[in-house]
Amino acid sequence: MQNKFLLPIALLSFVLIGAFGWNLHQDKQRVYELKLATGTKTGNYYPFGQAIAEVVVEQNPRLRIQVVETQGAEENMRRLQANEVQLAIVQNDTAAVPSARVVAALFKEVFHLIVAEESGIQNVSDLKGKHIALMAKGSGSYSSFWFVSEHYGLTGSDFQSTPGSWTEATKLFANGEVDAIFRVLPPGSNLVRDLLQNTRGKLVPIDQGAAMRIKLPYLEADMIPKGTYKANPAVPDADLPSVGVQASLLVREDVDPVIVKEITRILFEYRRNLVAANSLGAMITQPGGSGGLALPIHEGAQAYYDREKPDFWTANSDLMGLYLSLATLLVSWLWQLRSRFLQKQKNQADQFNLAILSLIEKIRHAKNLDEIDQLQEELFDIFKQVIVDLDEDRIDSDSFQSFTFTWETAVKVAGDREKLLRDLQLVSEALESKSAIIKEGKT
Repeated sequence: MQNKFLLPIALLSFVLIGAFGWNLHQDKQRVYELKLATGTKTGNYYPFGQAIAEVVVEQNPRLRIQVVETQGAEENMRRLQANEVQLAIVQNDTAAVPSARVVAALFKEVFHLIVAEESGIQNVSDLKGKHIALMAKGSGSYSSFWFVSEHYGLTGSDFQSTPGSWTEATKLFANGEVDAIFRVLPPGSNLVRDLLQNTRGKLVPIDQGAAMRIKLPYLEADMIPKGTYKANPAVPDADLPSVGVQASLLVREDVDPVIVKEITRILFEYRRNLVAANSLGAMITQPGGSGGLALPIHEGAQAYYDREKPDFWTANSDLMGLYLSLATLLVSWLWQLRSRFLQKQKNQADQFNLAILSLIEKIRHAKNLDEIDQLQEELFDIFKQVIVDLDEDRIDSDSFQSFTFTWETAVKVAGDREKLLRDLQLVSEALESKSAIIKEGKT
């Protein structure tokens, strides 16, 4: 009688075990697909989004990110809220939505106001009565401009504005149909460099960043360093006051924490791959600090950032007693001091990385070997200063490793550019020699 029941029970057990094993196998083989809202293809967000997608799928083939072209930050927030996308790149001054959570701080951007030299515009207030080209509605640059103009007491009736793409804006500017262009871009952007070199345009200051931060704490008083867009003559010809804002990677709150933790891990542990795909990857940091979004960090990202912290319950067990509690408080205080010290070291290293990125852009546009030699000297001067700062603990070893990769990239770019220029020089000399021989033959 017992055997009659044992066989069905055994069969049912095998079926359940098999089903569980199959489900576990299927879960391990499952491919997760996410959509990432970025910006226009002519901007910085779209190519940076492509770099993220490439590095993530390279390190974890089960995570596939589809990069979505949009008008920019405001549209990205709307799409995130509507669940049309699961990830988004935004400026930190963009109005947040309830479903948004922070993954990482990506890179710094700066407000650029470019005006025609003959326009007579010397500051933001001079835009009154002028015609300005803006980025498309839905972009972060578009909303940032209206915040700036309102701060300076201007309204839409004080000037004419035309929203559109960067290509449309630069065409209008080159044809003299608009007096100015406003856009938020990383310092050293090739888009701005090309515009300044190919038109009679100049940068004008936006000098009340600290005051603007009172209204919008995500902004920072910043500057565009002298020579950012050209070394000789320097463009700008002096450090130019402006306003800075951080770009961040956001995710929907309801995305699986395991997936978000894995994406965060890849971004930070494979930063070198990200930098190789897009140089702005060198600037990625943990959220928080000055200019950070007033949004919670996603629990998956937070789990990655907290991976080395001690277990909360272990650290606060009732069995520890009074002395252990006091010791814990002391350790916590010391940890905060250490964190501040490490953050200071990180900020110092970031400044060196920014300087190297600026030199890379200058190297790529060098016209002769003398320029290459000068830029290589600057590279080694920066390296010497970094070694001194490392020795004096102004930067830490992790930041130094990040810097060395960026520096090695710059050295390689310089070497490649030098080889190209030497090859061009040899070709030119050969052609001149051949021409001289032909002339002698004729005489």
